[in-house]
Amino acid sequence: MLSLKYYLRVLSGMRWSKFSEVLDRAHKASGKSKMSLAMDMVHCARKFGAGYYDYMTFGFWDLTDEQRATYVTRIISKKLVTFFNDESYEHIFNNKDEFNTLFAEFVKREFVNYRTASKEEVRAFVEKYPIVFSKPIAGSCGHGCQKIDSRDYPDFDAFYEDLKNKDAWLLEKVLEQHPDNAAVYPLAMNCMRLITLLDAKGVPHVIFATQKFGLNGRVVDNYGFGCRVDLETGKICSPGVSGDGSLAITYEEHPMTHVKLIGRQVPLFFEACEMVKKAALKVPQMRYIGWDIGITPDGPAIIEGNNYCAHDFWQLPAQTPEKRGMLPKIQEICPEFQP
Repeated sequence: MLSLKYYLRVLSGMRWSKFSEVLDRAHKASGKSKMSLAMDMVHCARKFGAGYYDYMTFGFWDLTDEQRATYVTRIISKKLVTFFNDESYEHIFNNKDEFNTLFAEFVKREFVNYRTASKEEVRAFVEKYPIVFSKPIAGSCGHGCQKIDSRDYPDFDAFYEDLKNKDAWLLEKVLEQHPDNAAVYPLAMNCMRLITLLDAKGVPHVIFATQKFGLNGRVVDNYGFGCRVDLETGKICSPGVSGDGSLAITYEEHPMTHVKLIGRQVPLFFEACEMVKKAALKVPQMRYIGWDIGITPDGPAIIEGNNYCAHDFWQLPAQTPEKRGMLPKIQEICPEFQP
C-alpha cells in the first residue's frame, strides 16, 4: 500500500488556483452548487483517491459511489504501477535507445543514436533515409519529436550541426502508415494504445485498446484524440475524445478528412494484440505496460512502451457510457491487487 507520506505529498502539491478553476468548470458542466461539488470532491479524494482533475475528467458528479469505486483514479494508478512494475527495470522503458535495442524484433525500424554514433555513421544513415524521425532519448507525450528532411539543408554538415541545437538523440527510419489509417489522418503515424497486464502465472492479457488520430497538422498523434476499440471485434466503438473528460471535444468523424469513426475496423488489430502479448514477456518484471503501436502495410510495429500508463484516456465518459471504470477488469485478471 502507498504510505501516508505519498498522500500528504499529493495534498501539499495541490494548487488551489487550479482547484478553483476545476470547481468552476464542474459547476458549469453539472449545474450543481460549488459548495456541494467541493464537498463531494473531498469525499471522492478520501474514499476513491480521486484528484480534482479525476473528478472533472470522469464526471464524478454524475456517478454513484458504487460506480466511482470501479475507476482507476490517480492514487490507484500509482498503486498499480508500484504493485505490478519493478522500478529497477523502468530504465528500459524510459531510455528509447535501450528500448529500441531490446525490442528490435517488434520495433521493426532502423535507428541511430546521434549522441553516441560517429559523424560518418549518422551520414550513412541519412544517406539511406533522407527523411528521419528524431526524438529525445527520454520524455513522453511526443515532446521534442520531429520529422526532419535532411535534404532541406545546404549539405550534410549543416544538417549535422543543426542536430546539436535540437534535443535529437535518436534518428529513426520513418515508418510507412497503413493506408486505412492514413485515410483518416495522413500527417502522423496514428498509433493504437494497447495496455497489457501479466497475471500471477505470467500470462499476458490485453485489457484495453484505443486508436489515436492526429490533429491540426501535427506529425505526432499526441494532443489529437482517441477512440475506444472493441477487443472482440477490433472495431472503433466510441467517438473520438480529446482533452479532459466531460468537457472534452468529441468527434464522430475526423474534422480534416471527414472519415466516419464509429464502426471503423482497425487494420491488423488482432496481429497487434498478439505482438504486444509477446513483447510483454520480454521483461516480465514489468507486468503493466501501455504500448503505442503503429500499423504499417507490412504489419504492426511498436513505437514505444510506457511503464506509467496514463489512467484517464481509457475511462472517459464518452467512451464509457456504461459508467464503469477499468478497476474490475484489472482485478478479474489479477485478484491479488487490492487498492
